[in-house]
This record gives sequence, structure tokens and C-alpha cells, in this order.
Amino acid sequence: MDGDQEFRIEEADAAPPAPPRPQVGRDESVAETFERKRDYLEGFLSQRPASDDAGAPCGETYEAVIAALKDIYDPEIPVNIYDLGLVYGVDIEGGHATVTMTLTTPHCPVAESMPSEVELRVGAVPGVGSAEVNLVWDPPWDPAKMSDEAKLELGML
Repeated sequence: MDGDQEFRIEEADAAPPAPPRPQVGRDESVAETFERKRDYLEGFLSQRPASDDAGAPCGETYEAVIAALKDIYDPEIPVNIYDLGLVYGVDIEGGHATVTMTLTTPHCPVAESMPSEVELRVGAVPGVGSAEVNLVWDPPWDPAKMSDEAKLELGML
């Protein structure tokens, strides 16, 4: 470093005065000429969808089918098949319900009776004209598919 540099220290008696604050809303001409722009979202949130699909998730028929599935219990386990994680999907189109499900094992003692019981119970739901059960083995069922309520009921939580 070069030794020719010199430092100067200045002392101030007081801080500089604050700048004046803007006076918003005090000018009458601005308040009188201000017009609110059109609210493009007016009433948007209060409108209902154009058509409610009862078979869509959260629709009345869909929720009724889920409630019917929650009334079916595995005879060996005191938990309903929906919370047990045996139901992989529910599709409802035009009054036809398709339930995609599995069983705990392919050698389950209720392998013959459970799909027909599901078909009968789902077919009895108002708004469902016919029901079909697709029994699949892939992906295989495992305890991780159970809901927290089922795990709590079985003492696994």
C-alpha cells in the first residue's frame, strides 16, 4: 500500500432533516376524479359450476359409493375394505360404477364372495344403475395402503 493516503474524519452536529412526507388523499381533485375500475372478479366466487357431475369425486353419487364401500368389512380383519386400502379406484360414468380393487392375498378365503358383495352394495346406491368390480393383483396390497384410522384400529400406529 502507498503511504500517501490520508484519512479525514468529519463530525456532524445533527442528522439532516427528514424529507417531507407525501400527502396522499388530501388533494380533493384527485379524490373527486378517481373512478373505481370494473371489478372483473365480481361474483366469480359466488357462482356455482355450470354442471355438477354427481359421479365426479366429491359428487353425491361418488360419496354415496364410498360410504357403501365403508360398510363392507373384511371378515378376518375388523376394518372396512376402503380404509384397509383394498379399493384402488372408483369411476362413475352415466350411472355405471366401476370399482377397481384387490384383496390382501390371491389366496384370500373371500376371493370369490367379496367382489360380488361389493358389486351388490355399490349397485344398490341411488344413482348407480349398474356396477362392475375389477379385481387386480398389481400393485399387490401391503399394510402401507391402510388409512391411519385402520392402522389405529389394528394397533399399528
